[in-house]
Amino acid sequence: RLFPTQLLKSGKKVPLFPAFSCIFPSYAVPAIDFLSGSQYNKVYCVCRFLRKTKTLEDSRMKRVPKPVFFIVALLILFFTFSSIFGIKGKNGDNTITYIKGIGDIRWGIDINGGVEATFTPETSQKATKQQMDSAEATIKQRMIGENITDYEVYTDYNHSRIIVRFPWKNDEKDFDPQKAISELSATAMVTFREGKEYTTESTGSDGQPVYKTPKGTTASSIILQGSDIISATPQMRTDSSTGKVSYAVGLKLSDSGTKKFADATKRLKGQIISIWMDDVMISYPTVEDEITDGNCEINGGTEGFTAAEASSLANKINAGALPFKLKTTSFGTLSPKLGKSSLSAMELAGIIAFCLVGVFMILFFRLPGFVAVISLLGQVGLSFAAVSGYFPFLNSFTLTLPGFAGIILSIGMGVDANIITATRIKEELWAGKTLDSAISKGDQNSFSAIFDGNITVIIVAIILMLVFGPKNILSYWFGASTTGSIYSFGYTLLIGIIGNFLFGVLTTCLMTKSLSGFQCFRNSWLYGGPSVKNNALYGGAAE
Repeated sequence: RLFPTQLLKSGKKVPLFPAFSCIFPSYAVPAIDFLSGSQYNKVYCVCRFLRKTKTLEDSRMKRVPKPVFFIVALLILFFTFSSIFGIKGKNGDNTITYIKGIGDIRWGIDINGGVEATFTPETSQKATKQQMDSAEATIKQRMIGENITDYEVYTDYNHSRIIVRFPWKNDEKDFDPQKAISELSATAMVTFREGKEYTTESTGSDGQPVYKTPKGTTASSIILQGSDIISATPQMRTDSSTGKVSYAVGLKLSDSGTKKFADATKRLKGQIISIWMDDVMISYPTVEDEITDGNCEINGGTEGFTAAEASSLANKINAGALPFKLKTTSFGTLSPKLGKSSLSAMELAGIIAFCLVGVFMILFFRLPGFVAVISLLGQVGLSFAAVSGYFPFLNSFTLTLPGFAGIILSIGMGVDANIITATRIKEELWAGKTLDSAISKGDQNSFSAIFDGNITVIIVAIILMLVFGPKNILSYWFGASTTGSIYSFGYTLLIGIIGNFLFGVLTTCLMTKSLSGFQCFRNSWLYGGPSVKNNALYGGAAE
């Protein structure tokens, strides 16, 4: 780009910007007068020095390998597809779910409707306030154990009744409220019985045997009832010598339960004490030692429990710890607050909105916009995966209308993060930076703005979850109507913002840098900068 010596010696005016546009674009002037040879040599040396400095600066920019874009993009697309549609298989007539998708989400009452039921004690004596509070707490625990957060529980002490409202299952087809109450085991009570004699055996949906209806000694000899159990908690143990991790369920018994259990474990040492939820056996541990302090541990035997099995058994025991047997006196259905077609309308609106956002990003930001669309797909997939139970360590979750709003808001912030990054890259290119330098500087300059905006939203989301979660101090004053809906909003918002950092920042940066390594994508115009024909005028350099 340096002008030749013969032009300097000709006495003609020579344009300055071909020589200096690559280094001082904003200081270029139309022409200069005749330069002597010594003056030209000085200018030439300065140009070479500054040009070399700029080249060294670009060489220090770490380029991401070209295959990274395809690897990251394929992983995001697979993750999004599997989180939306899930992966299922067939084992005979049974459908096996390997990965859960949107179809496994339990939608809230406001979106899909639900069931309303009234429960009363199955006893002739009037229940005390303490007993009604205990029954209410147990029903709430049962809802939480089933990962139902959009529920309402009201207790009428004067008439000794508990009114419960909860949404339909995700795969509900019959919409039979009596069947839904039965499947939820809302009136079931847990019992500990001697032996494991049963009448019938069937196969559950997971292919495991299900033992029903106790008989013989097991039917007549009840050791503990739900009122004798204070709590059941999943526990993790680590062997100090081998480092092996095992899981168990810890039980804490009441004073009356402690005495009953001490007598039974002394008498039945080496034998089985089965655990039943109404007429279904849920576990049958063997007594290893006499237990006299009211604290015992169910360890799963030689095979042991998995973390999920220990958690499931603890939830079932807690859910069945009723002070008395409940009966259903009335039940009915609840219509969706938004109408029966609201779910389909929301799905269609979400697809159209995402497509419009994608077109906008590609038209205005070109290649970074295309990369942003892929990253946004990953963020959408993560939002639904965290609700459906896609990950083994995250249980499924009831998605309400406020929860859906949290997903939309977090996706909007993800769009904003990608726009900030693409705009910073564009500004650097128009300031005369080379492509590699512009991408690197643009990512660095945009991160602080993205971090500040997102970290404040994370704090708000955590506060909403702590204050309006299933167990919180404010529920005592504001009632159960706040429990679930606001918590759902905070949960989905938090997951979405985490996804924004993961996809909107990390994967966007990786894919953009990877694409810039291809020669066909080295044109700064693709990133919002000046076109090739204007590079000399504005000092941009694609290489």
